[in-house]
Amino acid sequence: MDNATYSCPSDYIPLNGNKPQENRPGATVVNMGPTAPPPKDYLIWSICNTLYVNFCCLGFLALIYSVKARDQKVLGDLKAAHNYSDKAKWYNILASGWNTLIPLLIIVLIVTGIVHLANAKGSYDFFGDDGYENFGKLFGK
Repeated sequence: MDNATYSCPSDYIPLNGNKPQENRPGATVVNMGPTAPPPKDYLIWSICNTLYVNFCCLGFLALIYSVKARDQKVLGDLKAAHNYSDKAKWYNILASGWNTLIPLLIIVLIVTGIVHLANAKGSYDFFGDDGYENFGKLFGK
């Protein structure tokens, strides 16, 4: 359609706000109440758990559910985002527990072994002045 030959219809309503008052629709107010904040996705915590120790891939599972929670939050499905967020939180708690428990357990076992070796009768004194010679005697050198 050519602009030079186009003419406006005679019953048009201008959009510049000069409409008569009786034709304007009334305002509609909808009270929705307070909205709940979107669920957290725990992505940073999941990345840290994935990179550190990662016992039984718990950190990796937490990372998967964190990404799913973020995706669902972006899509607007807050119920699914909340479900994935809860799973990510609990996998992160388990992964953090294991990530702190395993090094502490190793330290306790090493200290217990050292104390046991130092106090056992008939054991070699590895930590005294003749430790190297006693260590050699243990293996027959």
